[in-house]
Amino acid sequence: MLRLGGFTLLTDPNFIRRGQRVHLGYGLNSKRLTDPAMRVDQLPPFDAVLLSHLHGDHFDRVAKRDLPREPPVVTTTHAAKRLRRWGFGGATGLATWEDWESTRGAERLRITSAPGRHGPAGFHRLLPPVMGSILDLERGGERLLRAYVTGDTLRVPELREVRERFPDIDVMITHLGGTKVLGVLVTMDGRQGTDLVELIEPATVVPVHYDDYGVFRSPLVDFVAEMRRRGHDGRLRPVVRGDTVELTAFPHR
Repeated sequence: MLRLGGFTLLTDPNFIRRGQRVHLGYGLNSKRLTDPAMRVDQLPPFDAVLLSHLHGDHFDRVAKRDLPREPPVVTTTHAAKRLRRWGFGGATGLATWEDWESTRGAERLRITSAPGRHGPAGFHRLLPPVMGSILDLERGGERLLRAYVTGDTLRVPELREVRERFPDIDVMITHLGGTKVLGVLVTMDGRQGTDLVELIEPATVVPVHYDDYGVFRSPLVDFVAEMRRRGHDGRLRPVVRGDTVELTAFPHR
């Protein structure tokens, strides 16, 4: 859950319990190793769902069955088509660099789709298209916070344009895990995650998506150790499942 000013977003909803499995395509599945922090019936009211891609460990069968249909879902064009067939009529698909906006009083939230590649070139075509997201919160025309949600991506050349188009990122919510499918790395491990930190230079880094499933091969300690080795551990804001961390704007160089 992301609370940005007066807006609340639910991201990549995944509610199956520990020991249950999700389908990853091509006959592959993975067992969940943890329980979710909340059930669907425990969620606070939210304004929209932000979905990086349509994969079982990001939008599972419980989300498909039980999430309310009214809030919009901001996602890839690929995912939006299927979600609308499932009854999520407000699903909006964004191409790279397209944006979606919502206004609440004097506040405006803008979500811009950023590049992502869920695996090495070529192999990524076997997996669902993925997007990162830039979240800009404004009040009275002044930006209060800029966050970057990486989504499931490797540290690929396309991400350089994120820094070029959106400098001064306050918070990078970094999908990690070092996920391997058929022995191929398809999400960032500790080394690639730190490479992306050095590329984007966010003020704060909140690591997520690193311990939930058996296909994850790079635990949080890998990322923490690499960040410390390169002198970036002061940026880290790990959040324990069920707890909260403050997303704060910082003065940039």
